Amino acid sequence: MAEPVIRVVLADDHPVVRGGLRALLESLPAFEVVGEAVDGDAAVREAQLTRPDVVLMDVQMPGVDGLEATRRIRTAMPDVAVLVLTMFDDDDTVFAAMKAGAQGYLLKGAEQVEIDRAIRAVVAGEAIFGPGVAARVLQHFAEPPAAREEVPFPQLTDREREVLDLVAAGRRNAAIAEELFLSPKTVANHISSIFAKLAVADRSAAIVRARDEGLGRSS
Repeated sequence: MAEPVIRVVLADDHPVVRGGLRALLESLPAFEVVGEAVDGDAAVREAQLTRPDVVLMDVQMPGVDGLEATRRIRTAMPDVAVLVLTMFDDDDTVFAAMKAGAQGYLLKGAEQVEIDRAIRAVVAGEAIFGPGVAARVLQHFAEPPAAREEVPFPQLTDREREVLDLVAAGRRNAAIAEELFLSPKTVANHISSIFAKLAVADRSAAIVRARDEGLGRSS
């Protein structure tokens, strides 16, 4: 009896990465790439159109990022699995991906056999993480609850959360740059990333979201 085909959507803004993943999967039995996406919005659309078994999701993409796309896909299509494949292995990103509903988390550079195993695992309903990520997850859940404080907007990095806190307090970019010892351009880049991750269009909307979560009150 033939092995069931696993239908995959690839979401990554780098065509070379998508091409490499497509070639890798097409070299393995029982995989079919049914769609590709260059950003989070496109990933959600492709998932809706093709109803794949799994989406291989990058985290940092233009516009809507992979974490928000994961959240939307898992909310609207809980039967579609999401396996994050990214360069980022920091705690904030790992746990934000888990909270968004990703069932697996691998780092780019994973071996073919590891990607093969991870895709099959998440499609079967299991949770799977690369070796380094798995150790971090286990350590996190081994900590007592008091040591794990919930932070607002877990999809943001610590630095982005600092910037958003100051934005919510009414600070302008120049003042934020001076306080955090950053260049104005770096602050502007952080703010653009914050807008994308929170799916807000402007500073006012970001301030409303931030103040609803208690930011901007200490400055």
